[in-house]
Amino acid sequence: MQTVHDLETPSVLIDLDRMETNIARMQGYCDHYGLKFRPHIKTHKIPAIARLQLAAGAVGIACQKLTEAQVFIDAGGFEDIQIPYNIVGPQKTARLADQSLYNRMTVSADHPSVIRGLSEAAAAQGISIRVMVDLGTEIERTGATPAEALELARQIDEDDHLHFAGVLVYPSNPSIRPKLQELLDGLHQSGIGVDSVSGGGTGASLTAHEVPELTELRVGTYIFNDWNTVTAGWADVEDCAMTVMATVVSRPTQDRAILDSGSKTLAADRVADGHGCILQYPGAHVYKLNEEHAFVDLSACDERPVIGERVQVVPVHTCVITNLHNTVYGIRGDTIEEVWEVAARGRVW
Repeated sequence: MQTVHDLETPSVLIDLDRMETNIARMQGYCDHYGLKFRPHIKTHKIPAIARLQLAAGAVGIACQKLTEAQVFIDAGGFEDIQIPYNIVGPQKTARLADQSLYNRMTVSADHPSVIRGLSEAAAAQGISIRVMVDLGTEIERTGATPAEALELARQIDEDDHLHFAGVLVYPSNPSIRPKLQELLDGLHQSGIGVDSVSGGGTGASLTAHEVPELTELRVGTYIFNDWNTVTAGWADVEDCAMTVMATVVSRPTQDRAILDSGSKTLAADRVADGHGCILQYPGAHVYKLNEEHAFVDLSACDERPVIGERVQVVPVHTCVITNLHNTVYGIRGDTIEEVWEVAARGRVW
């Protein structure tokens, strides 16, 4: 049986006990409040892990891109897939229509031109594509106003080649309720049925029960958690299942260490206190990354690592870490129980 000591560094480790606890906790929360749960698999991109989420009670999965969805379709066992994203352009809409022939595919739209493209692709295949309207929120990313979303819903509902599948919100914080209620009231008065009101966001999942309009929750990061969720107060460090095992390769000064895990390993994401937390030295500060080097300030540490020592870093953004690595290792203690290839790595279109 291999152990973590047999691995090269840097390597991505998944604490299986913590991951399984995270899966059970989120599913239990949704079950308790009568919410359907749809895990967002862009966090791990691994069909074997998604199967664990389905076995726990998830109703389907969410993917971010069509090629990512295709990996899971090809893996088998994933027929209910939501892509909370505008699918734009004839090549992409044609691919979506192909996927929709034998799978329950649902996408979102926030503009009439997106709807037209989806309708044309569905008509070419003689099918109906499921479309949700994307309601804009305070993050000012995608999304329409309630009035715009209502008009979009009417267009979808009246289109012979589209099916109005409901309302999509991200993040689904309680602050969205007035806009959501306005849209839902308009849909009701227009006689348009709503299949689902789908909310999302790891932070928003903590208050999903305060948004009774929601029928479904989609969350990704919860399965591993990361230093961002910890610093935001959404999780404790004990909930973090993913770490990056790295080696101290240099100690140029008393107060500085260099790890073999730069931006190609840990990604460039950072929070106020740096690029992650070194579990063995919580006082250390990962203050800068080059491609292959992590710069660590040790001035606040009573004990300090030596060259050749291995440490585990809780990364800032777990979803990006997965997409940077070909393989991740599921461990219990020091024993490697699972070796997972990141099947949907790089599937970003």
